[in-house]
Amino acid sequence: MLVSSSELSNLKKPLTKKLFFGNEVNAELLAILLVYLVQGIVGLARLAISFFLKDELALSPAEVSALMGIAGLPWIVKPLFGFMSDGLPILGYRRRPYLILSGLLGSASWICLATVVHTAWAATAAIALGTLAITVSDVIVDSLVVERARGESVSHAGSLQSLAWGASALGGLITAYFSGYLLEHFSTRTVFGITATFPLIVSCVAWLIAESPVFELPDAGSVWHQVQQLGKAVSQKAIWMPTVFIFLCQSTPSADAAFFFFNTNELGFQPEFLGRVRLVTSVASLVGVWLFQKYFKTMPFRTIFGWTTVISTILGMSMLLLVTHTNRALGIDDKWFSLGDSLVLTVMGQIAYMPVLVLAARLCPPGIEATLFALLMSVVNLAGMLSAQFGALLMHWFGISATNFELLWLLVVITNLSTLLPLPFLGWLPTGDPQTDLESHTIQPIPALELDSTASKHMGQPFLPDLMSELVQQSRLVEADNTAE
Repeated sequence: MLVSSSELSNLKKPLTKKLFFGNEVNAELLAILLVYLVQGIVGLARLAISFFLKDELALSPAEVSALMGIAGLPWIVKPLFGFMSDGLPILGYRRRPYLILSGLLGSASWICLATVVHTAWAATAAIALGTLAITVSDVIVDSLVVERARGESVSHAGSLQSLAWGASALGGLITAYFSGYLLEHFSTRTVFGITATFPLIVSCVAWLIAESPVFELPDAGSVWHQVQQLGKAVSQKAIWMPTVFIFLCQSTPSADAAFFFFNTNELGFQPEFLGRVRLVTSVASLVGVWLFQKYFKTMPFRTIFGWTTVISTILGMSMLLLVTHTNRALGIDDKWFSLGDSLVLTVMGQIAYMPVLVLAARLCPPGIEATLFALLMSVVNLAGMLSAQFGALLMHWFGISATNFELLWLLVVITNLSTLLPLPFLGWLPTGDPQTDLESHTIQPIPALELDSTASKHMGQPFLPDLMSELVQQSRLVEADNTAE
């Protein structure tokens, strides 16, 4: 029985509305979504990297934390790749060639990890190359989303950003459990080899991007004017004081690497169980985003930053029960305690993290909003790198190793209490909407350069070997919500 074209059209409309949020389905849209999907899927090798560094390279928790901080450097200079894409077209094209190269670089990095990497420095270089590949592809695909979003109607405002974020989140959810399951049956290098195939999808779908060749470079005067405007904005107290506060909040020491070693070497958690933890915390992260959007997004910044910091610190101290094995005395199994604790901490951590993204977006004055947002997100990523380095230093001082966790309780106490250090500076945050304060300043709005639309949307290094949810790409949801409003 043949189906008529009208019947197909009637079936397509509700599918387009519900599944694609009303966006017209074509080859370019599918290519964009596949790139975001791949960004989530490469998390398949996240646990493999952690086990590879711990077992095959025999690195200590401090060395792993330091290594991963260095490997995340491309996120800090992400806006630079936006300038390169717009100012340095390859063979007359600004998007397609960079996507092709990013896919090839990403695949090469995983192949290297699967074959020739045998030292810590080689691992650092290979992981950094993979991070660079994701960063470049994200810059390019973000710019494509913004270009298409400019043509959206008011009723569909933010739908494309939400769709893109959903594709990446779906990729992460798909691979969360399998990241551990595969390690139960294959070696880490085999998992790296499997992961190497996915970046090639980015190179292939790049040919589906509709792009016209450009023959003129951006006007240097416009770029310089943009830089001047950025300088004027950053010099304002209404912008730099909240930025410093955000930096202080995000740069406190992290104990993620130490906990990975503790959970695997001390508690004996297997990769398959860690995959379950990743799956649960990934879902919990989405729940945290929903709770923030539903109940907390209208709260004053000082109030929500203050309370979430205090509550997160108190909840974080619950890890002391695990590291001292007190949970066993209470009759709670290590696995159940770890799973429940990770679930609660992830939800609370996401609620506490979302205001960072909202505040960063609201600090940006008209005309340079995308450029300044990119700069602010680079500051956040720099703080994340310093957090890993500070944590590595503490692990070294306390003598925490692959087998010695005697002072892990002290690391837990310090890393949790240090999150309270920025609280005396709560007064640096705006009392109301920062946009109201910025309206009184005379920053002349100018057309934002297209390169500015490639603002960083990743809030952390995606390869950090922790057992918590990846706090990445949540800014797309905030951006979509702000656009819709």
